[in-house]
Amino acid sequence: MGTLQSFVTGRWHGREAHQPLHSALNNSLIYHTHAETIDFGEVLDYGRKTGIPALMALDFQQRAARLKALALYLMERKEHLYEISRFTGATRPDSWVDVEGGIGTLFAYASIGSRELPSSNVLHEGPAMALGKRGGFAGTHILVPRGGVAVHINAFNFPIWGLLEKFAPSFLAAMPCIGKPATATSYVTEALVRMMHDSGLLPDGALQLVIGSTGDLLDRLTGFDAVTFTGSADTAQKLRSNRNLIANSVPFTAEADSLNCAILAPDVTPDDPEFDLFIKEVAREMTGKAGQKCTAIRRVIVPRERVDAVAERLRDRLSKVTIGDPAIEGVRMGALASKDQQRDVAAQVERLLAGNELLHGGELKLVGDGVQDGAFFAPTLVMCRNAMENEAVHDIEAFGPVSTLMAYEGIDEALALAAKGKGSLVSTLVTKDPRTAAYAVPVAAAHHGRVLVLEREASVDSTGHGSPLPQLKHGGPGRAGGGEELGGIRAVKHFLQRTAVQGSPTMLSAITGEYVRGGAVRESEVHPFRRHFEDLQVGDSLLTHRRTVSEADIVNFGGVSGDYFYMHFDDIAAKDTQFGKRIAHGYFVLSAAAGLFVSPAPGPVLANYGLDNLRFITPVAIGDTIRARLTCKRKVDRNRTDDRGVGQGVVAWDVQVTNQNDELVASYDILTLVSKRA
Repeated sequence: MGTLQSFVTGRWHGREAHQPLHSALNNSLIYHTHAETIDFGEVLDYGRKTGIPALMALDFQQRAARLKALALYLMERKEHLYEISRFTGATRPDSWVDVEGGIGTLFAYASIGSRELPSSNVLHEGPAMALGKRGGFAGTHILVPRGGVAVHINAFNFPIWGLLEKFAPSFLAAMPCIGKPATATSYVTEALVRMMHDSGLLPDGALQLVIGSTGDLLDRLTGFDAVTFTGSADTAQKLRSNRNLIANSVPFTAEADSLNCAILAPDVTPDDPEFDLFIKEVAREMTGKAGQKCTAIRRVIVPRERVDAVAERLRDRLSKVTIGDPAIEGVRMGALASKDQQRDVAAQVERLLAGNELLHGGELKLVGDGVQDGAFFAPTLVMCRNAMENEAVHDIEAFGPVSTLMAYEGIDEALALAAKGKGSLVSTLVTKDPRTAAYAVPVAAAHHGRVLVLEREASVDSTGHGSPLPQLKHGGPGRAGGGEELGGIRAVKHFLQRTAVQGSPTMLSAITGEYVRGGAVRESEVHPFRRHFEDLQVGDSLLTHRRTVSEADIVNFGGVSGDYFYMHFDDIAAKDTQFGKRIAHGYFVLSAAAGLFVSPAPGPVLANYGLDNLRFITPVAIGDTIRARLTCKRKVDRNRTDDRGVGQGVVAWDVQVTNQNDELVASYDILTLVSKRA
């Protein structure tokens, strides 16, 4: 079907055929890698001199918008990716995780960037803090693009998701990406990158693709670059020890295969729905993607008195799995990614069976023409009856449809068995008892990057043991690599440089693009709420007139709100409190402040959609006089328009409510939608 090409220095590179790549379904030749070598000095130079300026010409919000547009573009063309993914042996549901899971991650990070990042390339990680007694010296933290290149080295099992889940946060962070897929399934990644390039949405140099060897790429990186790796623990250790990475303190993040586990709690009986959930989850993780997932369940930890029941149910479920060509209706499990992978899994199973029993596996009945020479492997269940003494079952991983069943006596022994995996990406606890969960999860959390607690209530919406989500961190301690990916905005911050900044509040406001209290403000006769988004500047401020709080205010607010709390209405009881008198409702103070600073006539401010960081500092008593200062704190241009085609932006306003002694009474941020000029 042709020779794969690398996409480097803005062009497709390679014509001469080199290493053959075969279909996992029937071992037929489908592609070759290219023989031409790559000048990685040129690749890095292109990323730094072309990619970084092109990405920095956009701000966080604009890059988020590009991600969304790219996700929409890929979703419209997803069937082509499904078609190519079939050669990896994946079923349609397997490929759904890879194809639409990957595209969905782009959507997720487009949304995260739109909600949480500014219209600039400086992310303020506040709040700022006073560093002097007189208010003239303060400190805060900012996050800025590193000015380097991100090298993403991926495993063979998810050739699309593996690239996109790393690309999305590094793209938001303005780090050009060099993707290096595992060779066995690199033809799928190449098809994806061709599609991304054809979209025209990526700035020049934002993404490069390496097919084949990385050569001396890692030897050329600097401390401003970053490396991420997904694959085996052995390869992670080898890459991590690269002399140049160590010498230059190049950030290295590893997400390695691990011996993940599922624990059936002692409180669950075969008659409970949770028992069926446990069986279903284990079987699904054994057969999904033919067990080729870094999150797959490798160790099945059950109470000794439930071992036989679990074994029987699992054997029954696994025996009904139809294996063969995924194009045939009814096939539920496809092939391993390659013949090499098939041989490796067979060798690891042989090691696992030394001193253990084979409960299910070996015989293969395949569906489909020409599949006999494919890289198929039967779902294999091994029994270990002495798991506390047998270290092999906690060290050997067969990266395929293989799990080991092991028994425990008491929940503490179950947790000890889980810990013997020396660090895992994920574990599942199936229990119906909240007390068991409350005891077990904090213990398990020390050894696992994610813990799923599964029972009948959660099962309605559960995404399952083996599904990393963009909103939650992916990665684990110890054997799992010690790294972190995804996790919402955390993933973007991994590719940014955090720096402490000190100076006056006025200087910090200018640097961060966000008003810092104590800094200079601009007051004018034009109310800030009368200014369109483009005309507003951070620091535009209004100091309102005053209002004296009366007993009638408190009584009226109680009547409207229904809040008759004794502190507001009972003189005698209030005298016995730390305040010594009746005080106004906190939410009355908010309402009164709004009455002081709101400009009521129609104008550019369209809606108030939330409050952040609300604190009531000093109580307001009858007879106190309050006023408010409203200051434009932050502007975010989300590049959106309303139904009329009028643009909108988000403005956060800093509100400080003070009393007659200039004491801070209430402090909060108001979030508003503000229209642009028509």
